[in-house]
Order: sequence, then C-alpha cells, then structure tokens
Amino acid sequence: MSRKVFYGSDTFGIKDYRFFQMNSLSFNEASYVAEYRVLYGDTDTMGQAYYANYLKWFEIGRAELFRKGGFSYREVEEKGIYLPVIEAFCKYHEPAVYDDIILIASKFTLERRIRLRFDYEIYKKNNLTSLVATGYTIHVCLNRQKRPVRPPAFLLEGLQRASEE
Repeated sequence: MSRKVFYGSDTFGIKDYRFFQMNSLSFNEASYVAEYRVLYGDTDTMGQAYYANYLKWFEIGRAELFRKGGFSYREVEEKGIYLPVIEAFCKYHEPAVYDDIILIASKFTLERRIRLRFDYEIYKKNNLTSLVATGYTIHVCLNRQKRPVRPPAFLLEGLQRASEE
C-alpha cells in the first residue's frame, strides 16, 4: 500500500519536495517527512551516528510538522504554551553513517487530555527498506506558570490539519 505525504524542508537549506511516494507499510501513517544529511560531527569514532543524535533528529521531524501546521515552536512559546518532553523512546535498527541522507517521518496523536504524542521513523533515503530507527516522544502542555493545561485550540487544530493533509 502506498500513500502520498508531505515531504521536504526549508529550515536546514534542504530541497523542498512537495510529495514523496511512501511505499513502506510502516511509513503510511506519517504526517510529515523531513530530510537530513548526517554530518561528520554527528558520528562517533566508529563512524556511526552517535545515539543521542536520533532524539535531535526526532525534534527536526517534530519541528517541521509544527511548521506544516502553520506555526513554529517559538510561536507556541510566545503564546505562553510550553511543551516539555516527559517521555522519550528510541529503538535503533540500523546505523546511520556520515553523509547518509535520512528521512524522518513524524506523526502526531493526542494522548489523554494534556499529552501530545509524536511517533517517528527514520529511513535511509537511498533505500526505503532500510529502517534506521523508530521511536516516540510524549509532551505535556504547560502554561507560563509551568502548570499543566489542555492543549490550546490553535495547537490541536494546526497539528491535526498537518496530519490530515
């Protein structure tokens, strides 16, 4: 089964692709796919991407999903909403190495009333059957006083809109 999803980024000077044909079954649920080239500084002495960078790449996917929804993290924070990570998970399937171009697929779901969940899959662009990592982050919405609040309408609507396109 295949599905068209939005693909591309202008944040990191990467080419802007409008649609990318996803053929992998697990990729079908992605709301957004960002592209990133693994830098030499992203690797360890074995030439593989350092394990903590995968969480950074998840953030790239999440930030681009926000932009697809019509706003940035900065704009959310300017409205007095903060989204700290309260849980993160990453399963490593195959290493990414220097100069690999990876695709970061992101998907949003509302979990409970104040939690936002983002699921991620990372693939190598030159081989979409090459699953690099999967994972998720769960965020809670906090107000300026750092108290838990329900996600505001603009945030939910933007993320749901980004997920439906």
